[in-house]
Amino acid sequence: MGPKTPVLASSTLRGVPLNWDEHPGDLPRQFTDRIELERTLQQLFPEASGGLSPIQGGRHQAEALLGKVKPERYAKARNFLSGPVTRLSPYIRHGAISLAEVRDAVFARTKQRQASEKLINELGWRDYWQRLWAELGDEIWSDQESLKTGHHPGAYAESLPADLADGQTGLACMDGFIQELHQTGWLHNHARMWLAAYVVHWRRIRWQAGAQWFLRHLLDGDPASNNLSWQWVASSFSHKPYFFNRSNLERYSDGRYCQDCALSAKGCPFEASYEQLEQRLFEQQVAIRETGSRPNRRQRPSSSKASAFSRPAKPNR
Repeated sequence: MGPKTPVLASSTLRGVPLNWDEHPGDLPRQFTDRIELERTLQQLFPEASGGLSPIQGGRHQAEALLGKVKPERYAKARNFLSGPVTRLSPYIRHGAISLAEVRDAVFARTKQRQASEKLINELGWRDYWQRLWAELGDEIWSDQESLKTGHHPGAYAESLPADLADGQTGLACMDGFIQELHQTGWLHNHARMWLAAYVVHWRRIRWQAGAQWFLRHLLDGDPASNNLSWQWVASSFSHKPYFFNRSNLERYSDGRYCQDCALSAKGCPFEASYEQLEQRLFEQQVAIRETGSRPNRRQRPSSSKASAFSRPAKPNR
């Protein structure tokens, strides 16, 4: 539990014994309610700020969310911040529910396999990344390919500046994403992509710094999905860097940030065409666009050394 790190609080903690043996030095397991849990954590980690995440933990909550999944709606509107994403990633990450259970539930409620294809693909990519992590080990923190931005790796800062870490950039969208990350421990996938692109391409900060930052806060964070997604944005795990413009952000966020942003009328760094942003952000001018489509090719790294491979856009959570 680090600064402003939310804790996934389980609604099933009351008097329910866990299934592994206790050892000296283990944290307390049994709490009468969330208030006692929060008070205990504050005593154990006085340097940490922030409260419990509003996201409820536990198997019961995972099953409740799984029961609400609508694969057809997910396929059509998952990229909108208001879209019907599953929100199951924290539960999958912590073993409250398995990928196989989600897969079987999705298949059981769709008459045609095509209706479930998008969601099933995301589950498949999550499994693939876990296997890739098992193969790469600590190399998952290293660039899998050279950057396609035209910038030397040394041009990127090693750490996050305070305005980013604290959500005080002056950009309503980025500050909103950061505050949500701090307060809930979760972000919609599109918000993660926008925020990562801003960190790496606009602020020119190493993707590793961003990945470490996300891992400190995300309830569903693990080096497999997290690191490889940051590398995809940075272009060290893809054939081009990911970036966006204001039109894209405004569309998929339903304009909720731009209308209240002090920089909306003048000074928005995302207000430009993709061609113009390409010229501003990158030295090496290649065909770089967000098209909304997903690259089809992928290539496993060899057992001796990670080779060039690309992946489709990050799964929506």
